[in-house]
Amino acid sequence: MEFKEVVGRRRSIRYFQSWRQVEREKIQVMLEAARLASCAVNATFLKAVVVVRDQLDHDTLEALKTPVSGLNIELAPVHIYTYADMGAYVGAQGRLKKLVDVGALNATHGWSHKFVDDFVWPNILKPLADGATQASVAGAAASDAGIAICQAMLAAVDEGLGVCLSAFVHEPIAKIVNPPKDWLPLWVLLVGYPAESWEAGGQRPRPPMEEQFFEGKYGNGFKPDPKVTEQLKAAKMIQAPAPLPWRKDEIKALARMFGLPE
Repeated sequence: MEFKEVVGRRRSIRYFQSWRQVEREKIQVMLEAARLASCAVNATFLKAVVVVRDQLDHDTLEALKTPVSGLNIELAPVHIYTYADMGAYVGAQGRLKKLVDVGALNATHGWSHKFVDDFVWPNILKPLADGATQASVAGAAASDAGIAICQAMLAAVDEGLGVCLSAFVHEPIAKIVNPPKDWLPLWVLLVGYPAESWEAGGQRPRPPMEEQFFEGKYGNGFKPDPKVTEQLKAAKMIQAPAPLPWRKDEIKALARMFGLPE
């Protein structure tokens, strides 16, 4: 698929083919997409543990569920538990110097090994690495982790998979995957082949662009160009909005298939 169509096809899939396993190579594609994501000061904030659902015992699986994500967790064959590594700033001094060496950070913008040592490290990185401003670390870590997770999700869609970010109960899975203490739990990325159609009833409703984005200052809504909108429809980034006329029938059929209430 072309990139715009991948963006347009992404849905939060909540009905997975629970009986069908996901090929390991497709999980690797997702992780590679996440690994290559942009990250501040070359610090890899996103950490994740891939867990095959069927390798979890019944009690752990039940304990992971929340009132809004229980069925999702039960149906998805693969769980990717994501974390923000609050210690990722440690060692960033050396990683920034590597960016200088490979030409990503250059003298044209004031960068050099000396600039990293004399300014960036003592004034920015060291306070963060020492945990002096945890709120700043958490904001940067969550933002960068989110970018990486998004790339993994889009790569999954391109591989023909369904994905859904869900909340989960942290303590039960921590006993299994044993994350370091400075890893902040984020979401579980559920992965599998969709049991529902890939359209999943149509694109989800979103606010108009001018209510979410602004030009120059707040209150001055960014007005979309109708010609661009039509181009995005042709490229399949903008697709038919929910609900599609057959969605309720599809949900009834899925409920019967999985033995769920209608």
